[in-house]
Amino acid sequence: MAVGSQKMDEFAKRAAHWNLEQDYEQRPRKKRRQEKETARLPIKTAEGRLQPSLLQDVPAPGEESDSDISEVEDDDENLEEPVKPAIEPVTEKLGLQQIVEAKEELARIAGLINEDPEENAGLFKVLSQFAGSKHIRIKQLAFGAQCAIYKDVIPGYRIRPLSDEDSQVKVSKEVRRQRNFEQALVGGYQLYLQELARLSKARKSASSEDEKRLVDIAVSCACTLLLAVPHFNFREILLGIIVDTLSSPTLDFAFTKCRETLEELFRSDEDGKPSRDAVAMLSKMIKARNYQAHESVLNTFLHLRLLSEFSHKGSQSKVDSDRRQESVRGKKPKDKKEFRTKKQRKLLKEKNIVEKEMREADATVGHEEREQMQAETLKLVFVTYFRILKARPPGLMGAVLEGLAKYAHLINQDFFGDLLEVLRDLIRRQAEAEGEVKEDAGNKQIRTNQNAVRESLLCVLTAFSLLQGQDTRSAAQTLNLDLNFFATHLYATLHSLCLDPNIERAPKLLRLPDPDPDSPSNKINIQTTIVLLLRCLSSVLLPQTRIHAVPPLRIAAFTKQLMTASLQMPEKSCLATLGLLNRVSKTHGKKIASLWRTEEKRGDGVFDALTREFEGSNPFASTVWEGELLRHHFCPKVREAVKDVEANIAQV
Repeated sequence: MAVGSQKMDEFAKRAAHWNLEQDYEQRPRKKRRQEKETARLPIKTAEGRLQPSLLQDVPAPGEESDSDISEVEDDDENLEEPVKPAIEPVTEKLGLQQIVEAKEELARIAGLINEDPEENAGLFKVLSQFAGSKHIRIKQLAFGAQCAIYKDVIPGYRIRPLSDEDSQVKVSKEVRRQRNFEQALVGGYQLYLQELARLSKARKSASSEDEKRLVDIAVSCACTLLLAVPHFNFREILLGIIVDTLSSPTLDFAFTKCRETLEELFRSDEDGKPSRDAVAMLSKMIKARNYQAHESVLNTFLHLRLLSEFSHKGSQSKVDSDRRQESVRGKKPKDKKEFRTKKQRKLLKEKNIVEKEMREADATVGHEEREQMQAETLKLVFVTYFRILKARPPGLMGAVLEGLAKYAHLINQDFFGDLLEVLRDLIRRQAEAEGEVKEDAGNKQIRTNQNAVRESLLCVLTAFSLLQGQDTRSAAQTLNLDLNFFATHLYATLHSLCLDPNIERAPKLLRLPDPDPDSPSNKINIQTTIVLLLRCLSSVLLPQTRIHAVPPLRIAAFTKQLMTASLQMPEKSCLATLGLLNRVSKTHGKKIASLWRTEEKRGDGVFDALTREFEGSNPFASTVWEGELLRHHFCPKVREAVKDVEANIAQV
């Protein structure tokens, strides 16, 4: 017994040091699978021996095999591992198979996002991984796919960032889901635009054709998104890409695409904020480059919608009213009356009054905000124009003068005197440089006054456009503005303009290449010279205000010179000039009728056709003998146009 008790004590001491939990933990959790018996018959080999079948039984549709169970168990153990995309975005393998797989994966991701964007918001990060691929072709596909996806998914409102207080507030499940989607959308969209901006800045360093193609795709995506979602977040990044591209002196595909995008944005912008931001960035870029920009960049200002939405006037003879649906017999259908108590009618009336006031308040706020944005945009445009007029770079003067001529009726009257003085100074300098001749190394004489003549025409047009605004009818009398200088200069240039062989030439006209490569190209304004001339003549002879106050001496002198110039002009220019004279003869027929009648001469002396001032030309001492020659013109339309002018004079 003593020995037995001693053994029990030793066993108890050893058992006290046992770690039963550790032993239990080290036990296998899964029993060793028993080999499943197969119901297949054994097979007989060529040597005559029997061998069990090597084929495995196919499990029934409702059953799962051991391998499937093990795969499920392994998946349960590895739930914490991140899910990887089917195709690695960044790979080293090149080839057609990789591109095809990337296309299929991008198409699958795009389909999932478009089907349920809120449920698949995490796929935006997968798209950004594809954009980081080292394969240029896959990057091109990823950029195009992201552009199309964001264009479809982006909502019609601007998403604001969540503050700390908003993130701590308890919200419903639907609101939390919407917030997660919006934050994922904004984050992925920002990364995408930053990558586009990085690629657009690498235009100069792009060496291969694939890299240049990738840059063009990035710029095209930015242009597409700016036109599709100009209201959304990070608009300044898109505008920065476009303005940076327009600052380049190279006129390539990206430059043309960005310029057309800005023009379309200015035409279709109803809010005014995108246009204001774009004009501000363009003005800053032009000033930073010391006004060394292409004139087509400045011509984009001509497409702005500046204070023009509400210029339409209502009818003065009838009341404008909304057209309602009418029945077949022409009678208005009677609305079905719904029975309401006196209290209900009173509540409905009060509700309608409140709704009407709310609609009027919303319309007033929207109208005022739009006008404020357009006023700020107009201020930026004029600041840019006046800075360029002060600096006087040779390549931008034509675009500035054209813009001033279009928006002259919006300029404050206090600036009229200073602006006219600047225009006079420009004309004087251009007149001094008109006869200068430039000689190159080959001793070739090249005329350099073509752009100067066009700029002088724009100066004349701008000066007369200042007084054509609705609020400036009495500006000439109030401010004592003298426009005779501009009319005299226009009269002095008629002879040289009618002999210009490029009077009908436009920059986009299809013609044979110039054999003289040193001749200057037409870079001033997009209109032909004859169109500018006719616009100036219409402003001088047929102004919109006080048309009957034009002096008879001015009308007679211009009429005589235009008839002489018509003999030297091409066919289309001659027709346009005679069309203008037809309008002049209808309006001022009594003032110039004596030019067609030799027995009614009103002046003494001799007509001086070579003088540069119409006051000293003495036009009433001459007759319009050019009509007899124009009657025998080779063009039948010209002959008919001359007969129309003479018919108007005969009716006086």
